[in-house]
Amino acid sequence: MTSSAPPPDPGRHPVPPGGESRLSAGERTELDELRHRVAALEGAGPAGAARHHWLRSTGSVLLILLASLLSLLSVVAVWADSIVRDTDRYVATVGPLARNPAVRKAVTNRVTTVVLDQIDVEKLVKDLERAASQKGAPDAAAKLLGGLTGPITGGLKSLVGDTVERVVSSRVFDTVWVDANRRAHSALDQALTGESGGAVSVENGQVAIDVAPLVKEVKDRLVSAGLGPAALIPAVHTDFVVFASKDIGRVRTYLRVLEIIGNWLPVVAVLIAALGVYLAVNRRRALIGAALGVLAAMVVLGVALTVMRAIYLDHLPVGASRAAAAAVFDALVRFLRAGVRAVGALALVTAAGAFLVGPSPVAVRVRTGCGRGIGAVRDVAVSAGLPLGAVGRFVHRFKRWIGVVILAVAAIVLFTWSYPTTAVVVWTLVIVLVAFAIREFLDTGPGSARSATPSATPSA
Repeated sequence: MTSSAPPPDPGRHPVPPGGESRLSAGERTELDELRHRVAALEGAGPAGAARHHWLRSTGSVLLILLASLLSLLSVVAVWADSIVRDTDRYVATVGPLARNPAVRKAVTNRVTTVVLDQIDVEKLVKDLERAASQKGAPDAAAKLLGGLTGPITGGLKSLVGDTVERVVSSRVFDTVWVDANRRAHSALDQALTGESGGAVSVENGQVAIDVAPLVKEVKDRLVSAGLGPAALIPAVHTDFVVFASKDIGRVRTYLRVLEIIGNWLPVVAVLIAALGVYLAVNRRRALIGAALGVLAAMVVLGVALTVMRAIYLDHLPVGASRAAAAAVFDALVRFLRAGVRAVGALALVTAAGAFLVGPSPVAVRVRTGCGRGIGAVRDVAVSAGLPLGAVGRFVHRFKRWIGVVILAVAAIVLFTWSYPTTAVVVWTLVIVLVAFAIREFLDTGPGSARSATPSATPSA
């Protein structure tokens, strides 16, 4: 019996049964890359077509630039909004200041001055001298006391100073500092709105915290140490200035506006960037440009914070502690800097990802190398008996949609994370890369079932 199949064409290479299923992992990857590049070239259209879309291109560029600017404002807005509305966030911001040596020293000096003003050590020593010189007192005692006036005064001041230092260096200060700020979480809201009262006041361009609980603790310890006059110290409400600037009114207005729009500005920025990419003739390049624009905005914001820190420290009021002021500034912008780094890392990852899916030789070599490596591992696993027939066909059929789902889940995680840090962005990237590697590993091609068993030869 003879077969009705046409004779083979000597100019063509024989195609093994199963078509692409007989290709090796490397050959299949190269074929996919060639198809991708052909599709990209076909979708690009004629070379002169882009010139007819100058309006779309201009609109795309303007939208991307606007989105980059809004991304800068968004980071500041989210920071301002979180500091005002989130008590835990606020405490996490100001809490570490209780353990800062410069802040502790400044608070110690302030509380010591207040306590000494209330006790009036010089008056106590003078009263003691008068008592020793009164009629009936031994002459030797009066003479001896007269020579010890200086040491007694210095000793009493040292006692007060040492007691204050021990209080500020103990856990009492940590507890007082954190509890006071937690109970009065309206502190930063007062700084933004200009309202007064409570644990934090904003007057004359200063943000000051009431340290009266520390004065009370020092009073109790001095009484326990035997300094009776300390019991007469009244309930003193004294302020420790943590931030001072003549421009605080103007800054307060700007931050108030950002605090109000903090929840919506990031969404608006993302939508504008997405619209700019959508309008672009080459959307992949537009996505790279948008990501690099956001990265540039984060660099500008980081530099601006550094410059603002130097300007603030150069314009401190006379007598203010420069070290303490620097510690306070760094604490207040700590989460803002973390947000800058996180958004910058996300933008850099997005730009790199958009570049690597393109048709450039570098991107093709990277994808080909990764595909060959994963394909080699898959071939070894299949040869060892790992069944990937149905799963492989399913993954191959819906490969693009699986990638979309992976990216969508990653985007949802980053957008719903309360305060994503650089570590969150990096770990999300790692998980996304692992997910894509698993997708590539499971993709055995359309004919995986046939390639696992010998194909049947048609009989005549």
